[in-house]
Formats: sequence, structure tokens, C-alpha cells
Amino acid sequence: MATVLVHVTCGPESPTKAALAFLVARSAIDDGHEVSMFLAGDGVQLLRDAVLDSLTGLGTGSLRESYDAVVASGARLYASGMSSKARGVAESDLEGKPVEFAMPNRLVALALESDIVITY
Repeated sequence: MATVLVHVTCGPESPTKAALAFLVARSAIDDGHEVSMFLAGDGVQLLRDAVLDSLTGLGTGSLRESYDAVVASGARLYASGMSSKARGVAESDLEGKPVEFAMPNRLVALALESDIVITY
């Protein structure tokens, strides 16, 4: 099976695209692939509980359902530290979530380790 990196830069302003990123990650996991996700730019806002609980994409389903499935699989999730700081996403927003703050060099390393990179 393949290693897949899903890089998410869109946020709640693009609900269908944002939910699709997590749905695709979930689908890859369901097919047996190893998945990592790196959220940057406006994508870091998707990790806030209020957004997770309210965002539903047109034809792409509930963000919360796909997020929970991705997390349950043990996939690695990263949030850009710089993007998070700029958008006020703090450690308290990630409390209880298996998400690690990371810098751009981690994104580069993940991309180099992956068989495929999908960006939303």
C-alpha cells in the first residue's frame, strides 16, 4: 500500500473542499493506505471544535465524521505552527486532539516520504 499526504490549506470558507480533504484521507485509510495530514493556512481553523461540529460539505459530508474516522485510524495530523499563530489557533484548541504543531520543514519531510501528495 501507499503512503499518502493530504495537505489542507482551505478553511471553513470553503466547506465542501475542506470536508472533501478529510473524506479523501478517510477513503485512503479505508483502502489500507498510510495517511498523514498537514493543515496550513486557513486549514488550521478546521481543527476548532465549533468548526468540526458545524461544517458539512455539499456532497462531501460532515467534517466531524471524517475527522473522527481519520483520528481513530491513527493517522498523523499536523498543524502549521505559523499558520496557527497567525489565526489564533492555540494549544487549547487542540487539547485532546492528536495533532502536532509543526513548521514548514516538517511538511517538506512528509512530502518527500510520501508516495503521493494531495492538496486541498
